[in-house]
Amino acid sequence: MYHPTTRVLAVLALLQAHGRMPGPELAQRLEVNIRTLRRYIIMLQDLGIPIESERGRNGAYVLSAGFKLPPMMFTNEEALALTVGLISARRLNLADTDRAIESAFAKLERVMPLDLKSRVRALTETITLDQSTASSTPPSEVVLSTMSSAAQLHQRVHIGYHPTQGEDTERDFDPYGLTYYLNKWYVVGYCHLRQDLRSFRLDRITQIKEINTHFERPEGFDPLAHMMQAIATLPRKYAFELLLKTDITRAQHEVFDVLGVLEAHKDGIIMRGSVEDLDWLARQLSVFSFDFVVREPEELKVELQKHSEKLASLAK
Repeated sequence: MYHPTTRVLAVLALLQAHGRMPGPELAQRLEVNIRTLRRYIIMLQDLGIPIESERGRNGAYVLSAGFKLPPMMFTNEEALALTVGLISARRLNLADTDRAIESAFAKLERVMPLDLKSRVRALTETITLDQSTASSTPPSEVVLSTMSSAAQLHQRVHIGYHPTQGEDTERDFDPYGLTYYLNKWYVVGYCHLRQDLRSFRLDRITQIKEINTHFERPEGFDPLAHMMQAIATLPRKYAFELLLKTDITRAQHEVFDVLGVLEAHKDGIIMRGSVEDLDWLARQLSVFSFDFVVREPEELKVELQKHSEKLASLAK
């Protein structure tokens, strides 16, 4: 048999899960009559929980959005997942979130049973993530929020941008999506100033204003994949092309994202890219578990030979 307090909490849990439930169904779930259910609803409303009643023969109860966040109940697995999420959020380089993250940690830990609390503390004390993001400037909350909303609603924006070099510019922009890559936040989309796809660092956007114009985003567009390919194909001192004697699955597993762009070929996989240092490239290629053929440049073959001789001398 349920305790009355348990039933009151069960009402809240059911409404949190379903949002809206007919009174008779809710009473049946709790094994109480309608009059008792109304008493439980009133108790929750007195606690500030925004529950609205729909009148009528098939009246229902609705948990509406209020100025307070209604209490939430989590399973042990959900609490652990939230902990991992908060640990990860520390390295996302978002402005003014440090206090919020620590506050959320404290609230979670305060209501946890002892066995779960020890598991959570083990996570927080043993998981270490790259904290190098502190050296880069986080995007403003206004830019991040406005840009993500515009991307979701397919709404054009007008932005001001401060590049690393050159003068500040303004442009209309269709944001296709946001991504976090190499410790920085980027937005990728169609730039109406350059009439092409472009990516912009959020921390360099000086102003943003929504425009009452909507756009169509390319189906399946992946902003992170676009950033990786854009970085891999940046013009550098030495362009290279290799024929990898393997299949696409194995190539994708062993070739890290910014090293080059992969393309299927009848004889294997073509990898194209560019680097500033051929000696560095030779060292990266030496770890491949499959054979490959250097198509260009000739200088890369020389560097591979040097690296091979160096390894051979170390093996003596």
